[in-house]
Amino acid sequence: MGRLDGKVAVITGGNSGIGECTAELFAKEGAKVVISARRVEQLEAVADKIRAAGGEVLVVPCDISKQEQCTAVIDKTVETFGKVDILVNNAGVVDSGIEPIDKVTDKTIDTLIDINAKGTLYMAREAAKVMVEAKAGSIVNVSSVAGYTGGGGVAYVASKAAVIGMTKNIAMRCASENVRCNAICPGSVVTPMTMTMKQENLDPNMMGAMAKHADLTLPVCKPVEIANTILFLASDEASAITGQIIVIDHGANL
Repeated sequence: MGRLDGKVAVITGGNSGIGECTAELFAKEGAKVVISARRVEQLEAVADKIRAAGGEVLVVPCDISKQEQCTAVIDKTVETFGKVDILVNNAGVVDSGIEPIDKVTDKTIDTLIDINAKGTLYMAREAAKVMVEAKAGSIVNVSSVAGYTGGGGVAYVASKAAVIGMTKNIAMRCASENVRCNAICPGSVVTPMTMTMKQENLDPNMMGAMAKHADLTLPVCKPVEIANTILFLASDEASAITGQIIVIDHGANL
């Protein structure tokens, strides 16, 4: 307890899954938590749980694909709490069909790039402005093992690989300013988003190619396992770690 005492943390996609678990964990560790997502009712439900447990939380709805909404989240955080110590760039979407290069649609490309790549970049940019000025901060980007290994729908892979690239770039630029940036790459995680994917919608050729390069007999991750790693990277315990990409998948993609 107390690993984030005095810290202010912004968590995107804080309405469910990894984001919800991370928000609850951060609040227990003493952080003032700002949660954002598109679904306001779900955000309020998470906030109610955090407050019931004695935590402090601010709800700021946001569609991260909209640049002005990302700016508003950071502005509201600074207005309310005076600073931003931590950004967890967790919001993102998956494609329902794991579409390969010969079948991917323009709609899928636009949606995944707008949210996963551009949205993550928008949020990181606005938070970094505050952190660089304060000469302190930690950004944790949530990429995916798909972006690390290439196993997934091509647009999803592209969007998550972009997160890995921007993480290294931000870390390089901001190291001299005492602002850190790292990324995690979860493998399969049991969350409401992944549980809604229907097997019949998944491209069999892409699934077959992916199966040749992963051990599907190993366990899938739980949100708390991902949140624990995010907590470490966000905390001062990881003060010397920046620009790193950490795969969390029980070894399924070694």
